[in-house]
Amino acid sequence: MNNAWSVVMTEKHWQELHTHLFPGDGDEHGAVLRCGIATSSRGNRLLVRTVVPAVDGTDYIPGDRGYRKLTAAFAAENIDACAEEGLAYLAVHNHGGTDRVGFSNTDMASHERGYPALLGINNGPPVGALVFARDAVAGDIWTADGRRHELTHLRVVGRPQHDLTAEPTPIAVADPAYDRQARIFGDRGQAILAASRVAVVGVGGAGSLVSEYLARLGVGEILLIDPDRLDTSNVPRVVGARRRDLPATLLPGWAPRWAVAAAARWSTQKVRIAARVAREASPASRITTIPRSVLEADVAVALTDCDHIFLAADSALARRLVNSITHQYLIPNTQIGSKVSTSNGHVSDIFSVSRMSSPGSGCLRCNGLIPASRLTEEATSDIQRRRQRYVDDDDVHAPSVITLNAVAASRAVDDWLMSIGGLTEPDVTPDHWVSYNPRTDETVEFETVAEPACPHCGPSRFALGDAVPILARPTSAS
Repeated sequence: MNNAWSVVMTEKHWQELHTHLFPGDGDEHGAVLRCGIATSSRGNRLLVRTVVPAVDGTDYIPGDRGYRKLTAAFAAENIDACAEEGLAYLAVHNHGGTDRVGFSNTDMASHERGYPALLGINNGPPVGALVFARDAVAGDIWTADGRRHELTHLRVVGRPQHDLTAEPTPIAVADPAYDRQARIFGDRGQAILAASRVAVVGVGGAGSLVSEYLARLGVGEILLIDPDRLDTSNVPRVVGARRRDLPATLLPGWAPRWAVAAAARWSTQKVRIAARVAREASPASRITTIPRSVLEADVAVALTDCDHIFLAADSALARRLVNSITHQYLIPNTQIGSKVSTSNGHVSDIFSVSRMSSPGSGCLRCNGLIPASRLTEEATSDIQRRRQRYVDDDDVHAPSVITLNAVAASRAVDDWLMSIGGLTEPDVTPDHWVSYNPRTDETVEFETVAEPACPHCGPSRFALGDAVPILARPTSAS
């Protein structure tokens, strides 16, 4: 297990904390962060659930040995709250400076005096401290096994995304193959792409385009999830699909139906096609294929260690799962797709959609995009393994065309690129939901709403990480 420790927080919490620590008076201020915990093979993340500013002169007072300190009452109130909820406790203060910061000897001595006792009170979850400069952070994390860990980085997820470290980290010159895009995002942006782990849930028409885009951009690790195999109607829309991926098409016309049906069961898995395309586009990218439903618990848990999730599987249960993971683990997602609706044999509506959701903001459920009626229907049938139908006959596929998928996929990946590359304007909204109708040439942007008691983005799940189960079914039930 990787013993690296990092902190993740939303843009809203970052603005609250940064404004409190740096109000413009040049002085030192304090706070406490209560954090959920997520553990994976890539390391341990402390997920900021609550920012508790310390009131100057009341909660943050002149110190006995150092300049300032949190009062015993304020620290006790917060460590008790963390112990009750199973959260990590982080004491916070600031120093001067901009892009470099570290603890003073006095700071470290105070940790050694107080943190063993705080660990005992917290009964398992870590305790520790963060010290900030304006654009830097250092951390001292204490764990129940008696070890201490330096913080690797703090990530603010939002638009734009940014990472803070104790001091500037040197960045190698990007591979010349990426010269043209590195001229946009810089060597640092290319390094972020190379270090990213991104999931694509559903690699049909839209998802297969996203997976190729990610590979060509130089994303370090791409996780492809889809239980389906290619069928004849997929070939015009699935990037990289070949006729020989459909053994049934190689049979003579006089072949019996049972032979055709048997051959269809040997059609190539969609994740294998997407992986083939991705590896040809970028041999350096690590491609992981999972030809199973994302709703199975051991598959879904892989999403909890990603940096971004592209959701191209149009089922309510898949939306419900990914939506909840976004807010439980502070991992942004983008839901993408295209729709062609028909009525009485005529096309009534056409649009492509890209919905980028940031943790802590209005979610898919809050905005009516996870209908309870569809959840009930899908939970009692195999409908989640098929595309959403727009006609009553299940043997008739929904209308679709590759160009509509390309509009949605390109917009989705562009939004993500601008965010992680730091090119998003500072006044943009944390979510970006947009649809395009090619019949009217109309682009519509949506403002999201958030329900305070939402079971996905509200207090019952937000930033709790591993402390609450994910909304997946037991693997044994699949």
